[in-house]
Amino acid sequence: MTEKKENSRIEALRYHAKPRPGKTATALTKPCDSQADLSLAYTPGVAEPVREIAKDPLKAYEYTNKGNLVAVITDGTAVLGLGNVGALAGKPVMEGKAVLFKKFADIDVVDLEVVTHSPQSFIETVASIAPSFGGINLEDIAAPHCFEIEQALKARLDIPVFHDDQHGTAIIISAGLLNALELQAKDISTARIVCLGAGAAAIASMNLLIKLGAKRENIFMVDRQGVIHAGRENLNVYKRAFARNADEHTLEDAMKGADVFIGVSGPNLVSKPMIQSMAARPIVFALSNPDPEISPDDVKSVRDDVIMATGRSDYPNQVNNVLGFPFIFRGALDVRASSINDAMHIAAVNALSKLAHEEVPDSVRQIYAGETLSFGPEYIIPKPFDPRLQEYVAAAVAQAAIDSGVARYVPL
Repeated sequence: MTEKKENSRIEALRYHAKPRPGKTATALTKPCDSQADLSLAYTPGVAEPVREIAKDPLKAYEYTNKGNLVAVITDGTAVLGLGNVGALAGKPVMEGKAVLFKKFADIDVVDLEVVTHSPQSFIETVASIAPSFGGINLEDIAAPHCFEIEQALKARLDIPVFHDDQHGTAIIISAGLLNALELQAKDISTARIVCLGAGAAAIASMNLLIKLGAKRENIFMVDRQGVIHAGRENLNVYKRAFARNADEHTLEDAMKGADVFIGVSGPNLVSKPMIQSMAARPIVFALSNPDPEISPDDVKSVRDDVIMATGRSDYPNQVNNVLGFPFIFRGALDVRASSINDAMHIAAVNALSKLAHEEVPDSVRQIYAGETLSFGPEYIIPKPFDPRLQEYVAAAVAQAAIDSGVARYVPL
């Protein structure tokens, strides 16, 4: 281990351990400084909201923290790039997610790390505790179980259930891609798209792009065994939806003439010759983190007509889920939505895409000094510290919830 990496490791451990362990805590929102306060906070005064909620469960939004409380829940089977490390080892990541919810959208979070032995037991656990919360953010759950878990919980619960690794990633990718296609003078309905990866993020992203106008027949999904095609056996139902009847069986085959490459897989899997074989004015989203499928420097060394995005903050066009999930939940919670549906996903995509076209305020330019912050090849998606994200994304999501009939409250 290099000295730099060792210093970074020590710094990260110190950050999480000092001055008190962890990254979150509980804060009181009401005074409790007298006997009178105590009698209101607990017995006998607490009986009054209990009676109201017993008569009408929606009163919980008025008398408890339910309406601003999200559970971030994992089973620890797909934690960041670390894999199946177990539920408890995933807790620092869930706490980190709580920090982002609070910092960017003032949403309170309880992180829950669930030890289960099957998707069904995980589903039952989450369903049993769901009444406490205004929304459920599923996190770091391995495919294909994550699809089954999310679908079952969405069907059973009357609060938003959102798997960020699927839909958060898909929304940010889609927003950036719409803008990149515009700049490259390409049409989503005719674009040839190669997706390297066939897990949660890949499948959700391709499904959302189809809703936005991409054609399934123009999508090449590639996993460890190559292009997913109809002749392959043992495909799960989610992969089979993207199986092709085609001659292309390798990533190299699929990349020839491709307009778009989206990588949600692993490092250094794409070569310079593959980039050279793409169509004119290609778009490359190499999102494996920290090491992308191909580095921007390698891409630039063989093409000068590429728009590129990565998952890293030290290159332009970072695809970062923090642009999405805090504000998507903010919009959903503000109208007490019973779900986060496709209309709300698309509203978030369009809001992020639109915001990238707008003039960037000086406060944001100061944070990102030296970076290009005008709509163009190196700025196709907003920055995380742009204060307008809540105004644009949360408002658009809330309005989509109202328009699609899942809102149970319309703010005056």
